[in-house]
Amino acid sequence: MAYTNTDTNMTTSSALSAGMQTYYNRELLQTFEPNLVHLQFGDEHRMPPHSGLVMNMRKLIPLETNTKALSEGDPGESVMLAETEVTVQLQQYGEYARCTDKLDLTHLDMDIMRRTKLFGDAGARSIDAVVREELAKCANVIYAGGKASRAELTAADKLTSRELRKAVKTLKKNHAQTFGGYFVAIIGPDTMYDLQEDEAFVKVSQYQDKENIYTGEVGRLFGVRLVETTEAKIFEGAGASGADVASVIVLGQYAYGVTSLKGAKPRVIVKPAGSAGTADPLDQISTVGWKMDGFGAKLLQPEYAVRIECGFSA
Repeated sequence: MAYTNTDTNMTTSSALSAGMQTYYNRELLQTFEPNLVHLQFGDEHRMPPHSGLVMNMRKLIPLETNTKALSEGDPGESVMLAETEVTVQLQQYGEYARCTDKLDLTHLDMDIMRRTKLFGDAGARSIDAVVREELAKCANVIYAGGKASRAELTAADKLTSRELRKAVKTLKKNHAQTFGGYFVAIIGPDTMYDLQEDEAFVKVSQYQDKENIYTGEVGRLFGVRLVETTEAKIFEGAGASGADVASVIVLGQYAYGVTSLKGAKPRVIVKPAGSAGTADPLDQISTVGWKMDGFGAKLLQPEYAVRIECGFSA
């Protein structure tokens, strides 16, 4: 799911001129998108405007194997496609900062620019963390080092290709679909460092086809494309003797859905000094912030996701 900045007439309560609003929104998105690692593999569902903030996503139930041969001229009986609805509540997200600077609302202002880039980075990581927390709910769990629970994991129980191959086996047995022939693993820098010691690891630079590389992709191993992010889930102090435990999410296609209000994109909002009434009695305080008007994520096919928990190198 990419936030393409095509809406130059976006309704906004910002005091920026139309040209500057478009310019800063574009800068926000350019900082935003490279940090959307967890979000990029979600099945996108768009909610029409004026439809409230509750989205019902449809989850199709896989069909049974059918080995009955067709008779000539007879198409046989139709099958019933079973589906269930999964509800997701859209939420607003955003943040702002007060500043005492006098801001230029009609021309390029470097103070607004710096704050825009700062909020673009933090905002993207915030939205991506919403998706991460939803994915962390998946019920298929593999513990590294042969351990039976999170509480037993130590720093020595590092991620290896064995756990990755177990995850692939689980997804295949659950009939999960791949992303063009590969499953995807979302992994943190510490666990990626440990996994790169495997001799079978193939770096992105070694790919013959270097097109369509995912955001954060660093390589592949045993049928899994490895995507790195600093925002990968860490269960702090949850292992043996208070060890931190890393989470690696291995996904098939259609495991989860993401949704936003139609046309909703992260945007910059600037309020000039004097716009806050009695809250700014001497016209001294301006604010710069970002806002996403409606966003949500939901596991749709939990059997298409596996969470590996492991220790990692310090």
